[in-house]
Amino acid sequence: MSNTFGEYLRVTTWGESHGPGIGCVIDGVPPGIEISEGAIAAALARRRPGQALTSARSEPDRPRILSGWHEGRTLGSPLAIWIENLDARPGDYAEIARAYRPGHADWTTEARYGVRDPRGGGRASARETAARVAAGAIAEAILRAEAPIEIVAWVERVADISADGAAPVDPERVTRAAVDAHPARTPDREAAQRMAARIEAARDAGDSLGGWIRVVARGVPAGWGDPVAAKMKALLAGALLSLPAAVAFEIGDGIAATARTGSENNDPLVPGPAGPRPESNRSGGDLGGITTGAPLICGVGFKPTSTIRAEQRTVDRTGRATTLAASGRHDPCVLPRAVPVVEAMVALVLADRLLARRAAPPAAREV
Repeated sequence: MSNTFGEYLRVTTWGESHGPGIGCVIDGVPPGIEISEGAIAAALARRRPGQALTSARSEPDRPRILSGWHEGRTLGSPLAIWIENLDARPGDYAEIARAYRPGHADWTTEARYGVRDPRGGGRASARETAARVAAGAIAEAILRAEAPIEIVAWVERVADISADGAAPVDPERVTRAAVDAHPARTPDREAAQRMAARIEAARDAGDSLGGWIRVVARGVPAGWGDPVAAKMKALLAGALLSLPAAVAFEIGDGIAATARTGSENNDPLVPGPAGPRPESNRSGGDLGGITTGAPLICGVGFKPTSTIRAEQRTVDRTGRATTLAASGRHDPCVLPRAVPVVEAMVALVLADRLLARRAAPPAAREV
């Protein structure tokens, strides 16, 4: 199975949704980076289940650093983090063991490996993303040691409810505090209330909702990323589309750019203190797969949660047609808890590219 990502900062996640625990091993962390278990726990608290609008599963998500760390600083050796599962209920998933959930990876996992863990979906469960958030906390610490980079994600849309109201979210100024002020995780308070009501209605009906998350990374210098196979936008797309339930990606204005002319869509370049800079930012801070120095902005779309209580037609493991109304504890909408996961994946990509640039710095230009 492909459980490792990154080139210079290599992250391997492990564990199943209802096994003893989950975790990650991060190789390539520079020595001397300040990090604490408390900082990792704070990152995990934003993703933790059991909050409003989320799964009722109650996990404290207390991380333990097992290696690569001493007296608050990294050693340069592999950093291993363990997160114990304390509220696992494998018995809730007897029906899922009998029949395949429509929209989920039950059938495809069994087709690929000949066996699967039906306890909440095993590795296909969003529980795995807790390990990514833990790794993302390490990546953010690496970035802080090098550059004043801020990464903020927010829920942009739930179903047909958008945060682009009378006062659209400003990527240049939005803060995590503003995003976290409401359980719907959007800084538009009026939209947040409508999103919350729609999510609760879907939960009461045994159904689920999808939508979009937007994320900005401010302070990323120009010149990160490489053309062709290691474009910044391609690396971000790969990282974000690897998330459970992710179905779409766009950089900058993305899909909207496809309806414009070049003269309407290009960002004019103007002189800046560190060289040319884009006057607007329709490209989302990426040109040719290399950062422009403008805020790096992208979006990721999530489908509705596949596991729902509403009865659906499916097939059981003997190949016979049947119906399934799944039990267990599931998010009626993944978006609020996916916000810190999206931030973590962006941080991991940026930290990896920072280390790549350190390994192969650009040649000095003659002036």
